Amino acid sequence: MSDLFAPKVPEDIERKRPLADRLRPKHLAEVTGQPHLTGPDGVLTRMIASGSLGSMIFWGPPGTGKTTVARLLSGEAGLAFEQISAIFSGVADLKKVFEAARARRMNGRQTLLFVDEIHRFNRAQQDSFLPVMEDGTIILVGATTENPSFELNAALLSRARVLTFRPHDAESLAELVARAEEAEGKKLPLDEAARQTLLMMADGDGRAILTLSEEVWRAAREGEMLDPQSLLNIVQRRAPIYDKGQDGHYNLISALHKAVRGSDPDAALYYLARMFDAGEDPLFLGRRLVRMAAEDIGLADPQALVVANAAKDAYDFLGSPEGELALAEACVYLATAPKSNGVYTAFKAAMRAAKENGSLLPPKHILNAPTKLMKSEGYGDGYRYDHDQPDAFSGQDYFPTEMGRQKFYNPPDRGFEREINKRLQWWDKLRKERGG
Repeated sequence: MSDLFAPKVPEDIERKRPLADRLRPKHLAEVTGQPHLTGPDGVLTRMIASGSLGSMIFWGPPGTGKTTVARLLSGEAGLAFEQISAIFSGVADLKKVFEAARARRMNGRQTLLFVDEIHRFNRAQQDSFLPVMEDGTIILVGATTENPSFELNAALLSRARVLTFRPHDAESLAELVARAEEAEGKKLPLDEAARQTLLMMADGDGRAILTLSEEVWRAAREGEMLDPQSLLNIVQRRAPIYDKGQDGHYNLISALHKAVRGSDPDAALYYLARMFDAGEDPLFLGRRLVRMAAEDIGLADPQALVVANAAKDAYDFLGSPEGELALAEACVYLATAPKSNGVYTAFKAAMRAAKENGSLLPPKHILNAPTKLMKSEGYGDGYRYDHDQPDAFSGQDYFPTEMGRQKFYNPPDRGFEREINKRLQWWDKLRKERGG
């Protein structure tokens, strides 16, 4: 039911509202792109049918309908709706909202409090929601583009269900375009290829596809039909969703690292290009490539670390865009190199052993004896100089006596480590023969 006392907006002003605002769904079933939440068997649909709502965290990228769904939930559940933004609100604002919610509750009506960008609240501010959530004063619906596991208090998460909003796929974006064309009473002046380009430019953002559609209608001349290149010329390309300090950054560097580790140079180049395109610091990428060379390739190709480090230095010397090619070359080299984490795992095992047996004295035969006292204590007694031994190998034990011989390094039979393996097996054979 509309508000009888709400001011009437003139029709010409109403038509000037952004298309995304004018096309907001009026019912939960009209929401596109989230069938797992708002479809006939969706989680939220089932909640409404049961007549009971709990506190929730909506997690997903921009333009996926988080705010709209929160409003519709309050309407369909018969709850009062309050909205605040963590960017503009502080403790005083929260107190006012909580007091108003308590007053409504005394009159028998519950409040759905929608908190946009909830991850922007600090820990203490997040904790302030707990008492009013527990006593039923409010049903909290928080919206965030960041991973709740990292950004929200455990206490808050334990009292709220996390629901994931997915980026729009091509089908739901096309549906939004169709709704926009129906509302405007005209088709977008795009050929089929340009229409597909428009969908890709939106990058899964429903608000973006409607904004881009408006830009097309504003820019197109009478009777003009745009192809993909014409579309790109008149519409500002949307910047990729990426924040160097947030999820986008960590997700893409994780994808790049795993593509290199998985020996997929094409996928690795794709993620490298995406991070370049989003404005990532190339030297950060150079440092990560050096790390990949050490962690995932190691001695399977000792040259990998040299190549990665040289690429980082080349970028530092050349700058952008010339230096980016050096990083791309290193990325492909690493992705196509034989893989081994033999040294990585050996080092971790050695570190654990060092922590557990960190005070043991090395065996006396490998200790230097610069004084008579040390000689009398047996320092250096029985040491065999390897270069003077057959095969330049004495086979002596170098671990602390109390510890016994350990084995940390088990190189795989790949790349250069195949040769290392042969040497280790040969030395093991000689060690047994010589009683080391």
